Amino acid sequence: MLQDLHVLEIPTKTDFRGIRKRELVIFEGPNGWSEFSPFIEYSDAEAKVWLQAALESAFKKSPDLKRNKIEINATLPRVEVSQVVQILNLYPGAKVIKIKIDSFESDRALIESALAFNPSAKIRLDINGGWSLDQAKREVPKFVEKFGTYIEYFEQPCNRLEELKELKQQFGIKIALDESIRKNLNSDFNEMADYGDFAIIKWQPSGGWSAATKLIEKIKLPVIISSALESGIGISRGLELAGILGIARACGLGTVGLLGADIVNEPLEIINGEIAISPRTPNMKAIEIFKASEERRAWWLARIDRITKSGGFDEYLN
Repeated sequence: MLQDLHVLEIPTKTDFRGIRKRELVIFEGPNGWSEFSPFIEYSDAEAKVWLQAALESAFKKSPDLKRNKIEINATLPRVEVSQVVQILNLYPGAKVIKIKIDSFESDRALIESALAFNPSAKIRLDINGGWSLDQAKREVPKFVEKFGTYIEYFEQPCNRLEELKELKQQFGIKIALDESIRKNLNSDFNEMADYGDFAIIKWQPSGGWSAATKLIEKIKLPVIISSALESGIGISRGLELAGILGIARACGLGTVGLLGADIVNEPLEIINGEIAISPRTPNMKAIEIFKASEERRAWWLARIDRITKSGGFDEYLN
């Protein structure tokens, strides 16, 4: 695996959480192509589960699928209102729109533009744990008053579980847990329904399909599979996970359109708000175009080397 991998730098169409270029690694194993793409700022310890997911998908046969198509939500970053139509057109047939938000004052117009584009849509408001409890208590009522009938849930409004519990109790809102799960994978996750109503599970950050299955059994909440801004290779593995689990809710797996280009031979085409699950293979011309510099390749190889030397990968690398 270490000798036959490709390190890529793919530009994004918008500023996505400060990212304008997505760096990632793809490689092939006996079970097809896989991707390793923890964000650059992540520690080796945090990136380790991402590598476990990538290797498992490449080297182990996946369980049978319960679904062969997955409904997806549109994903709308915090962009200028003038860009909303262009971005939402990337998701034909999507009935749910996930919107990255910061505050009511700064993002009200963004939400209004999204609902003008699709007046029947449900919206998911993603804060990425960015609010303090006091700020959440100021912001939540404003969003509920203006957009309450459209809001499916608030995603990770605060970081601490006790804060989320207080928000649920005080405002009666639905909450989806993302960082509370992803950054605490070794937790026992008791009584998670006190803190949230949905669990956001991502293929790489959860450690792959076998680890995700065990995690979901512990959490005991309805699940939505989401992406980590992967290429078509990684997204295809996220779709596979959703199919293995039989997820019927709209999943955040349509984000390839936020990249400046995809790298697969089999496009992740959205038809009537769904994407079909099938293996994807890289387009070698695209691989050459987005090939990372030798400096960045060396950085990623060193990262993988450090992580594999930390243990737990013998079954894949021997």
